[in-house]
Amino acid sequence: MRAAGLDLAGVLGGAVITEAVFNLPGLGKLAVSSVVEYDLPVITGVTLIAAAFIIIANMIVDVLYAAVDPRVRLTAI
Repeated sequence: MRAAGLDLAGVLGGAVITEAVFNLPGLGKLAVSSVVEYDLPVITGVTLIAAAFIIIANMIVDVLYAAVDPRVRLTAI
């Protein structure tokens, strides 16, 4: 279950390839076209959105992992 959060990064990376190959509109195609056109604000935005998705997914996985396994405790830093 802990690897589920990391799988999201692979899904986003696969979306870039899939959208570029099949000419589908989406975040991956936007990222590729922004890099080709050297559009820095869009590249920054896409990177921030992707990072936010990965961070949120990892947080959800950590909370669910603590709920499923009673040996794991969530502590505040």
